[in-house]
Amino acid sequence: MINYIDVFLEALSAEKGRSKNTLQSYANDLRHANNTISGGLVGAVASDIQKYLSELDEKPSSIARKASALRGFYKFLMLEHIIKTNPATNLELPKRTKPLPKLLTTDEIELLISSAGDIRTSVRLRAMIELLYASGLRVSELCELPMTANLGDRLLIHGKGAKERIVPMHESAQHALHKWLELRDSDESKYVFPSNSASGHITRDGFFKILKKCAVLAGIEPGRVTPHVLRHSFASHLLAHGANLRAIQTMLGHEDISTTQIYTHVLPEKLHQVVAEHHPLSDIKVNNK
Repeated sequence: MINYIDVFLEALSAEKGRSKNTLQSYANDLRHANNTISGGLVGAVASDIQKYLSELDEKPSSIARKASALRGFYKFLMLEHIIKTNPATNLELPKRTKPLPKLLTTDEIELLISSAGDIRTSVRLRAMIELLYASGLRVSELCELPMTANLGDRLLIHGKGAKERIVPMHESAQHALHKWLELRDSDESKYVFPSNSASGHITRDGFFKILKKCAVLAGIEPGRVTPHVLRHSFASHLLAHGANLRAIQTMLGHEDISTTQIYTHVLPEKLHQVVAEHHPLSDIKVNNK
């Protein structure tokens, strides 16, 4: 019997260029649903899918993720004419509020960067923090950064879905990266931040742990400091200083402007009205708190 979940995952990988992490997440969610629903996914009807989701004892965000995987799977089955009716068309999901991004202040960012000098691998760490905050990279993009990405004052990033984008670096970040590359002792590695790990580059977990130690040295609560917080801080600080929301969207690699819009809600209150009245994207509404 054909395993349509595997066929769907192969199509996602080949046609959409989804990452390994995304494919693994889809696989786990779909196989769990397939094993839980009597008769499996291919023969399920709308009431089966709705019942399955309503009985999940998980966070709304996890249920929404599973629903998204199911929608994608059934859309694929419809396009391939494997089923005639899509049971995931009118799914009802628990309402959820999207949490606002957590941020560091500019002073805290400066403290974090200066504290990197107290870490054994200080030059590398400083370069990584500077790049995250200067260019808004995802942590996976930073850790897997190839040498070919360095364009001097810019970085060529291969983001989600194999999409390319070019992001600028200010002089401080350029200097930190240049200093690290002078000390980097792995000429044969294709990665900017090589390591002895199986992947050949510093791992996300490895960077995460070093960053936490740096937070302690900076006197910042470690729970507040993550690579994603630095990415959020990059976007919010740019917007607060008048950057165009479309430009921030491009630098972050967001496919939809609505994803970037959330940063308008973490601006200081006095800036809300300024953005609402003067932002070039006049169709975007910003509500005062």
